[in-house]
Amino acid sequence: MIQDIAPKKYDNHYVEQESAPEDWLLVYHRGDVLCRFEEGLIFFPKVREVCRGEQEMTYLFTISGERFFLLKGDPEQKPEGYGWEKPVVFRNAKPQYRGFAGITGHQLDNWYRSNRFCGCCGRPLAPDHAERMLRCEGCGNMVYPKICPGVIVAVTDGNRLLLTKYANRPGVVNYALVAGFTEIGETLEETVQREVMEEVGLKVKNIRYYKSQPWSFSSTLLCGFVCEVDGSREITLDETELAVAEWFEREDIPLEDDGVSLTREMIDRFKAGKLSPG
Repeated sequence: MIQDIAPKKYDNHYVEQESAPEDWLLVYHRGDVLCRFEEGLIFFPKVREVCRGEQEMTYLFTISGERFFLLKGDPEQKPEGYGWEKPVVFRNAKPQYRGFAGITGHQLDNWYRSNRFCGCCGRPLAPDHAERMLRCEGCGNMVYPKICPGVIVAVTDGNRLLLTKYANRPGVVNYALVAGFTEIGETLEETVQREVMEEVGLKVKNIRYYKSQPWSFSSTLLCGFVCEVDGSREITLDETELAVAEWFEREDIPLEDDGVSLTREMIDRFKAGKLSPG
């Protein structure tokens, strides 16, 4: 999956520090990222290539000794050879650790940009010096990076797996699993039951946790679950959420594992007979 960058090691412990000319600088503008490609590899600019004046930066994280900083705001100039790309490039970027760095930085950039002012009193927020947090110096409100918990659900019926396709997403061809966000006051297991009932009208039982994945494309922490259909197998499709939902025999499941997403891994493991609620 996208966060599996071993032998590289991701260290997100926040320590306020100054950048050096050879540190990586992640630069985002209107949702796009500044990067270049060389022989199939993705590169971000170094600090020395972008910052000529007093532009503000903040430390993000370190990956095996390589430090990554975020440019606060927009760049004064675009270095020669670099261009703007959509974050989707991170899904298949090589080396994978730089793709993971790019999408994680994108999530943090969105957080900084959307939290410039206090939601309680409206005053400007200022970065804390000891941890990754924004503080209102007026009322003391503290704002931490947003992480939205959500579930990915493999609904099984013996040798069959329920696969879906999202509605209102032109061009989407790959199958997915039932998925959704956890609501306030709800456990993850209750989210599984609710989302399956809402999207396909099925009851489930024997809910078992599989594994989790940080998914910075939507600021989500995905939690994978496997369960069995309980009772009727007849699907009642929520057409506002899904375009397709159907049962697939194990041998008929299409192979689409991209090595990036939890969804793809779970489907692939079920097809291989390595995923069950038992």
